[in-house]
Amino acid sequence: MIAVEHLFLWFLLYSCVGWIYESILVSILEKHWVNRGFLNGPVCPIYGAGAALGILLLSGLKGHPVLIFLISALGASVLEYITSWAMEKMFHARWWDYSDYRFNIQGRVSLLGAVVFGAAGIGLIEFAQPWVGEWTKLIPLNMLHVVCLVCLVLIVTDTIVTVKGMVNFSESLRNFSERVQATAERAGESWQWGKDVLLQKIRDWSASSQEILESMRSGAMETLNRQQRRMIQAFPSLRSTESVKDSKIMETVRELLRRK
Repeated sequence: MIAVEHLFLWFLLYSCVGWIYESILVSILEKHWVNRGFLNGPVCPIYGAGAALGILLLSGLKGHPVLIFLISALGASVLEYITSWAMEKMFHARWWDYSDYRFNIQGRVSLLGAVVFGAAGIGLIEFAQPWVGEWTKLIPLNMLHVVCLVCLVLIVTDTIVTVKGMVNFSESLRNFSERVQATAERAGESWQWGKDVLLQKIRDWSASSQEILESMRSGAMETLNRQQRRMIQAFPSLRSTESVKDSKIMETVRELLRRK
């Protein structure tokens, strides 16, 4: 039981490290702060799961960095591919896309990512985990039980809240679309979706453009719940696998929220 609790703590720790890495990386690429991750809390479980599996399977290979690199690169890529596929089937959306990277597989994984994960595996097994493991042993048992229980409840609750908030995502996008189209029709025009369209509209609008932007932004706030808005902002490559229009609407909403 104690070994399982230790493994759970390591899962949480490396999930948090993964969240920090992802948030900083995407924020730099997007040139503004991005709270990365599928869950609300500061964790990216795919990193924690990969680290936990690495600790279980690779700790016996300490001192063999080349082998650790190869297994980590392959194993992490398989995990990322399966996660991408599973989330796409569950939510009918592609959450990340490496299609612009050389040597990628269906945009789900890339050679560059595999190299990064391989290097991370070496850092984990050869340097980080021996130190983390020793510190974990110093936690009193009563505190260990309480911390694990509280964190487990938080993770499960966060997962339920997040999934529940994303259930009607497509319907929310359609409601937002209908609201904007109705507004455009009253003004005697139609609305085309996409980030480039919105930016062109902003350039063409008169001094009242800020008022129009606020109207559209309020429409997004009212028709899309907090989880849905957060996902659109957290995953800049997020796109629907069912509707090109829905993907364009996401682009527009992302730009609207970025300009608040």
